[in-house]
Amino acid sequence: MKPIRIRIGRGGRGRLSARILANQLAILALTGLIGFGLFALAQRSELDRAYEQRALDIAQTTAAEPQIRQAMEYGGGGDVVQTVAERIRKASGASYVVVIDLRGIRHSHPIPALVGEPVGDPIVVLDGRSHVGTDQGATGRSANGKAPLYGPTGTLAGEVSVGIPEHDVLGELWRELPTFGLYAAIATALGSAAAYLLARRLKRTTFGLELEEIAGLLQDREAMLHGIREGVVAFDPDGKITVVNDEARRLLGLGSALGSRLEDVLPDGRLRRALDGTMTGPDVSVLTDHHCLVVNRMPVTLHGRELGAVVTVRDRTELIGLLRELDSVRGLTDALRAQQHEFTNRMHTVAGLLDIGEHESAYEYAVESAGAGQALTESVRERIGNPLLVGLIVAKTTVAAERGVRIVLSDDSALGEDPPHLRRLLTVVGNLLDNAIDAAVDGPPPEGGRQVRVTLAEDDGTMTVRVADTGPGIRPGTAESIFEDGWSTRPDRGTARRGLGLALVHRLVQRAGGTIEVSEGPGAVFTVVLPLPDTRPAPRDALFTKALSVGGDS
Repeated sequence: MKPIRIRIGRGGRGRLSARILANQLAILALTGLIGFGLFALAQRSELDRAYEQRALDIAQTTAAEPQIRQAMEYGGGGDVVQTVAERIRKASGASYVVVIDLRGIRHSHPIPALVGEPVGDPIVVLDGRSHVGTDQGATGRSANGKAPLYGPTGTLAGEVSVGIPEHDVLGELWRELPTFGLYAAIATALGSAAAYLLARRLKRTTFGLELEEIAGLLQDREAMLHGIREGVVAFDPDGKITVVNDEARRLLGLGSALGSRLEDVLPDGRLRRALDGTMTGPDVSVLTDHHCLVVNRMPVTLHGRELGAVVTVRDRTELIGLLRELDSVRGLTDALRAQQHEFTNRMHTVAGLLDIGEHESAYEYAVESAGAGQALTESVRERIGNPLLVGLIVAKTTVAAERGVRIVLSDDSALGEDPPHLRRLLTVVGNLLDNAIDAAVDGPPPEGGRQVRVTLAEDDGTMTVRVADTGPGIRPGTAESIFEDGWSTRPDRGTARRGLGLALVHRLVQRAGGTIEVSEGPGAVFTVVLPLPDTRPAPRDALFTKALSVGGDS
């Protein structure tokens, strides 16, 4: 990690209020000029549109002239088109009124030599609609309007193009600009007065500190906040966020949260309750979609007056995942030790049978012992085609058997070699089986023995996972709370903290758009329904990739 170097400038002269006032006046003058220029451009654009519409109105009036319509459809009008068009041009003040037939030949133009000559642009009114724009014609740049010309019979006979010279538009703009300039000058003067008053107020608010001193304090605070590996969030007495560092934004997903209340940036849940102080106590564990967090909240007071609170957030995702994995390995070691003991007992039995000469019985016992594990695997493979799920169920069955619990795969279970939601299924099934085994061990042995029943089935629209145990079950009224992080009826086991497995399953199912339900009363039944097809891939976060090693929480 690169060291953070703090540079606090001590240069600069002049009082803070004077420097602020000078800067604000410069900004006001600059923004006034920019605003004046933008307004002038906007007004020019508005005038252009107005003069284009005026040119179009003249063109439409010309196109409605009976003499021109008669001459353009039937011909033989001599110079009547030129005469009428020029009369309209002079009366309207347009720079040109040009009548064009469908072949592109001019029948009128302010320059008589161009009458009878073809135009350079194609006829645009063939679609029967009027058009406006700017035109760089023989008389100079002008605002242009073009209207279709119909004959007495309603047949399209040509086009009327009218232009108003650009200097008319510019003249109108220059006549309006002094008024706009006066408004801008008044606004600048008022802004200058306000800037002066604000500069004096800022000086009092900053306790007489100069800019370099304020910058030094800010740099110190920013270096402290953003240089530590923990998330820090500060709240004022009203519960609004006043400070949040980069690590807190990353862990909590706050984004632009300054000045906001927690209920505006976070949904209701364990995380928000831990941050706002509803949940008290040190090192509150919170499971989010991507992290396992430890939250601590401390109130801040000064002279008996409450100033707010500071919350620190630590990321324990990797650590907790590794601790739970280590604890799971310890559990597997205990199971293997028990299996070794059982295997030794079987070997002693075989040796005893051989010693007394019961060779046939020894052979049959050895074959039966060797085939038990293979028979279990084959019975699972008949219903479950995916080798990962088969391995998971067989491994859980072996561990459960050492604890006196029998895992039964229901007859209606059926999954193919590549089922949807595979990664979610591994996490969900592994956690629910661990919970069910722990619950069955805790409860009194029923008449048929301790048992966990598993159902994995896929139909046209859903994937169903159901795990039922013979344990004491879920207490009435707690069906909703068991999916919150930290909820558990059992103490922490070894290095791993309980209360995360069911919360992890609940989040995975919700993110997939599925549902999870649990029955209350003796013998808990967890039912997970996942939608098909799988359109939301499961996350690959460190916490989730280690989920298979998470122990039971019930």
